[in-house]
Amino acid sequence: MSHSTLLLGGGCFWCLDAVFRDVPGVLSCTSGYAGGARPNPSYEQICSGATGHAEVVQLDFDPARVTLAHLLDIFFTIHDPTTLNRQGNDVGTQYRSVIFCQDDAQRAEVEAFLSALRADGAFSQPIVTEIADAVPFWPAEDYHQDYFRKNPGQGYCQFVVATKVRKYHDRFGAG
Repeated sequence: MSHSTLLLGGGCFWCLDAVFRDVPGVLSCTSGYAGGARPNPSYEQICSGATGHAEVVQLDFDPARVTLAHLLDIFFTIHDPTTLNRQGNDVGTQYRSVIFCQDDAQRAEVEAFLSALRADGAFSQPIVTEIADAVPFWPAEDYHQDYFRKNPGQGYCQFVVATKVRKYHDRFGAG
């Protein structure tokens, strides 16, 4: 079976992880870090803002079951691509909206998708999502993986992550 990879940053990785784990055709979802200078950074280092990394999810998906365009549609539904280095109360470069493209073909599709969003006036403010080339991906610590399912009663999960999961289910009729 063939698979593709997509690397997305759009705020706290717990939110993205919780949603994309539910998407049919997504084979794996791993929370981690990308886009910074330090090899294998820790969560504490990322939170300092000094490493330059973004919190991201790495999606391995089956393009015969889910298209890149559908994954991008979900991504732009569950986060605000118009706020620079911020998602809600999460502020800092580690929460930036970014797509790390794995190759030229993926970049072309991402750029076309963003152009269509802009042309449609999908957002009232300019989209600030960064489109970047592939970079090393560093998996986050084990306790960050599948965080929402492991910690549904945690406050951030109840008020922030659950809201994004509901938004996904409401829009796409999933689950």
